Amino acid sequence: MKVAVAGTGYVGLVTAVCLAEIGHTVICVDVDQEKIKMLQSLKSPIYEKNLEEFMKKNKDHIFYTLDYKKAYQEAEIIFIGVGTPERYDGSANLDYVYHVCEQIKGSVTADKTIVIKSTVPIGTNDEVEKFLNKESKIHFSVASNPEFLAQGTAVHDTLYASRIVVGTNDEKSKKIMEQLYLPLTKEPYNVPYLSMNRRSAEMVKYASNDFLALKISYINEIANFCEKVGANIDEVTRGMSYDSRIGNQFLKAGIGYGGSCFPKDTKALHWLGKSLDCELKTVNATIEINRIQKLKLAQKVKEDFPNLKGKKAAVLGLSFKPGTDDLREAPSLVNIDFLLDYGVNVSVYDPVALDKFKSSYKRKIKYCTTIDEAIQDCDFAFIMTEWKEIKEYDLNHYRKYMKTPFLYDGRNCYSIEAAKKAKIKYYSIGRPS
Repeated sequence: MKVAVAGTGYVGLVTAVCLAEIGHTVICVDVDQEKIKMLQSLKSPIYEKNLEEFMKKNKDHIFYTLDYKKAYQEAEIIFIGVGTPERYDGSANLDYVYHVCEQIKGSVTADKTIVIKSTVPIGTNDEVEKFLNKESKIHFSVASNPEFLAQGTAVHDTLYASRIVVGTNDEKSKKIMEQLYLPLTKEPYNVPYLSMNRRSAEMVKYASNDFLALKISYINEIANFCEKVGANIDEVTRGMSYDSRIGNQFLKAGIGYGGSCFPKDTKALHWLGKSLDCELKTVNATIEINRIQKLKLAQKVKEDFPNLKGKKAAVLGLSFKPGTDDLREAPSLVNIDFLLDYGVNVSVYDPVALDKFKSSYKRKIKYCTTIDEAIQDCDFAFIMTEWKEIKEYDLNHYRKYMKTPFLYDGRNCYSIEAAKKAKIKYYSIGRPS
């Protein structure tokens, strides 16, 4: 099938590449000329495992253009995978979605199926279909097809998904979507295909993401409580994980979630609930717990160093999680600002996100390409991302290179025993020092 994809970010580009991988001809549309040039040279604008490999592998089936009119006119199906960032009040900004809809409406001359891949509030697909068909001589069918990829494993998560969720309100778009995804439901992928109405599909996305965010915030609260009562969160979660009703995923204590999904989606659902006079108290608690948790290390360092002015600190890890260069809502951001506001001299290290951070961050800090360099003569160090390079770092080097080896680990990268053996002052989340 001929497919057009609007937007070449995480959702759009990964969707396009994976659709090409299963045999479809795909054309990607973006308004950013430099990004399109980069894609045409088979370079990915985002750091994502296997993405460039699949771009090169499917170069004869996937194309990149600024010419949206031709792309939308020739496509049988048009995916919308543009951003839906949060507004100041927490609601989802749908301006980019409707901008693409306006372009589609002004470009095509035959009936089309439009697929909303972007995360949008419940009811948006209905409103988009009304917008497209208003005063139109052709007919637009709209399908909801939320994504469930995780950054760092996005390609694998799309091809070998836990499920494909498609919401349709008419038989034509239902059959088209079944045909589109038929290859993924067979060997070697065998992905379950779930068909439902559009509002249910929209709700599945929010309910899933907000539940996972809730699980993270819950275990972080339990970790904080463990510190008060002398329990070890690692042992507690190990005991919990054997219960099949709970499972072992998203039980790792730390300094909170970040990224492009959980923060935005929890706020959007909370805002939507309030607007409908149906406050989601657990979602609201999730948001508040995560906001506080991000500064857990900052609170601890203030106890150990009452006067931070003039101190030197290293921040190890900038991206919100390993395997990506995405800095959106990363805990590193608020902690670096905290340190700078208290007059701390900050050096930072990240194996992937350093250049991206440097291009967007305006305050004065030192950028380092090795951990050794970052911690040199530091009074203390924060660990913000559990990169392999950090987890496998020789703990003896903290004592060797730092002025005082005070290490505040927001991702519980090291064992308590190893830290004691290395003779460093080690604080982690929910575990005895």
